[in-house]
Parts: sequence; C-alpha cells; structure tokens
Amino acid sequence: MPRPLRSFRVEAIVLKHNEHGEADRLLTVYTRERGKLKVLAKGVRKLSSRKAGHVEPFSRVTLLLATGSTWYVLQQAEAQETYNGLRADLTRMGQTAYAAELLDRFTIEEEEHAALYRLLAQTLGRLATEDDIDLVIRYYEMRLLDNLGFRPELQKCVVTGAAIVAEDQYFSASLGGAVSAAAGRGLAGAAPVSLAALKYMRHMQRSSYREAQRARIGPEVKREMEILMQHYITYLLERGLNSPAFLRRLRQDDAARN
Repeated sequence: MPRPLRSFRVEAIVLKHNEHGEADRLLTVYTRERGKLKVLAKGVRKLSSRKAGHVEPFSRVTLLLATGSTWYVLQQAEAQETYNGLRADLTRMGQTAYAAELLDRFTIEEEEHAALYRLLAQTLGRLATEDDIDLVIRYYEMRLLDNLGFRPELQKCVVTGAAIVAEDQYFSASLGGAVSAAAGRGLAGAAPVSLAALKYMRHMQRSSYREAQRARIGPEVKREMEILMQHYITYLLERGLNSPAFLRRLRQDDAARN
C-alpha cells in the first residue's frame, strides 16, 4: 500500500509490545484511521524516556508516526485513556489480553475498520468498570465476528434451512451455525448446545449492550457459551489463542484455593 505522508497522527489502542534491541520496543497498535500498524518506539525502555508511560498495552493514545523503511516510527505519544480498572485483578487483565489478542489474530495490517476500533475501545471501558466481565467478553466476541463477516447462524439450521425450534440443538463450527437436533445427531464435528445458551447468544446478536445486560445468565450457561465460542473461534483461526490458557489456569488456582 502506498504511504504518501511522511508523518501523520492517529488515535490508537496499544494491543501489545515486544522488546527490540537494547532500548526499543516494537508496538502493535490498532488505529481508528488505518487499522493495525507495527510501530517502532525508539529508546522507550530507557529510564529517561518520556514516551514509555504513554504507550502501555491496552491504553488509548494519540500517536505522531513517521514512515520508516520497515515499520512506522514513533515520534510523539500522548495517552488519552489508560483504563486503570483493567489492572484491578488478574482476571480482568487476562480478559483484556484476550480481547486484544482476538483482534490482533483476526486482522491484517493497514486495513482500516473504524467499527472494530470503536468496539475495542468500548470493550476496554466495560472491562475496566463492569462487574459481569463474562458478559462483556461474550458480547465483544459476537460483535467482532459480525464485523468480520463470521456471524454464526443461530436462527435456522445450517443443514436443512429450517427455523430453529425451542429445544436443545447442535452447533457446527465448520458449517458456521446451529444445527437442528435431528440433523445434528451423528454429524461430524457438531457439538451439543443447550436451548438456554442458544437463546442468550441470539439475544446478544440482536441487542444493544445495555439490552444484553438485562439478561440473567447462570454460571453453567456462561461456561457453555464460552466453550462454544472458543471452539468456533479456534476453527476460524485454525489455531488456539494464548490468553484463554492463562484464564483457565487462573480458574484452576481459584478452585484449588477454595
């Protein structure tokens, strides 16, 4: 893609950073204007750096970037929102890392998608302040898949085309949606899904976040939806993610302590 401007400003969310050389970091940011970018932050690991505190992971920032030979180069950075509540506990941090990793894995560099940027910013704000972070993440997954063109079909059977009836069903990741009880029996790769889980997932697809908040979802159904969404996302990406394993370890540690 041509890069006609030598320097430009963007609003961005820092997805992650990696050490580079002795004093630099390579940032992966998702911008409102240009989608995902790789940015070299020179000298940011030095104690004297004024930029370090402005480019922490999961912060919303304004960046002045210059076009470099391999990556964009950071010239100025100013933090706009640090979402301090994200760092309140390890579970929130783990879910935040998951949200960032999910967007990173599903997107390519320099493909602008302002709706995805808004979704991530809203989700970080919710993760920092809301009590039901499981709901925040499930809603984020649903909206992310919608925006990327991977919306699961939950209204009708993806095998027969018939409307889904009020009973336990199946879900096929390879076919992209719900399968009726009759068609799902014996279908390779089809996973059972309860009527309750299917109902709440459909509710999230058609509702605003505030409307989705009104649902009262029990822990067993929450866990079922999480497993189902992880199954579907892993199929789409053709590989697993790193952050869900961290979250599972946190649960195991909590269970052992209790």
